[in-house]
Amino acid sequence: MANITAADVNKLRKMTGAGMMDCKKALVEAEGDFDKAIEILRKKGQKVAAKRADRDSSEGAAIAKVNENQSSGVIISLNCETDFVAKNDSFVSLANDLAELALDFDNKDAFLAASYNGMTVSEKLTEQTGVIGEKIEIGSFERLNAAFVGSYIHAGNKIATLVGLSASVDGAAQAAKDVAMQAAAMNPVALNEEGVDQGTIDKEIEIAKDQLRQEGKPEEMLENIAKGKLKRFFKDNTLVNQAFIKDSKQSVAQYVKSVDSSLEITGFQRVALG
Repeated sequence: MANITAADVNKLRKMTGAGMMDCKKALVEAEGDFDKAIEILRKKGQKVAAKRADRDSSEGAAIAKVNENQSSGVIISLNCETDFVAKNDSFVSLANDLAELALDFDNKDAFLAASYNGMTVSEKLTEQTGVIGEKIEIGSFERLNAAFVGSYIHAGNKIATLVGLSASVDGAAQAAKDVAMQAAAMNPVALNEEGVDQGTIDKEIEIAKDQLRQEGKPEEMLENIAKGKLKRFFKDNTLVNQAFIKDSKQSVAQYVKSVDSSLEITGFQRVALG
């Protein structure tokens, strides 16, 4: 039998993030061969993943990252089953490491196939499923490109947002952060009226008509009144038209114009967990 030292166990633990006892058992089974021990831990993760495949993984950490020149950003969510795991420092650290790596990829599939510490991201998630004992997966993967991109992560890593601006001007960083906070807090359905899908518009008009009927309004008046209510819906639920949370006397679009008259919001992404 190979002589497994505490240093060996600690080395494998640092390589994989697995618990001390799991690392010791894997090294004993592998007779001290580190590659075999890692494979044993991966197989354990595969078994746990198979058992927990149908579990709900709605908890986790949503992380936004922006590249060095502020021209591109990404949000990923590293999902798990419980809030207890989501708050664990090593879990949050892994989520941040993976989000940093995700900056180099345009889509979720390419990201999952990417190399991470000698294995693919997908294999790392399987390994961590075995280590933690919960279903671990990448839930969301959202990218945003713009002349200037800013980000915001709400306390507890439950909400992450990205906002794109039309130019990198003086004050763009603060403006992007303010608007990203707005998107996190107010959860707009779209950037502007043009971004609201027809299904949502039709649903809002029908809701308005039903309310008006209950109020006893004549049928021939319903369409025009409902369209007026739709304008209110756009004001409350599209990012550029919402009242700015730091100064409700102006809209978000007006706030951005106050930073620079040529500045516009070109897009946003929002990921929320829980």
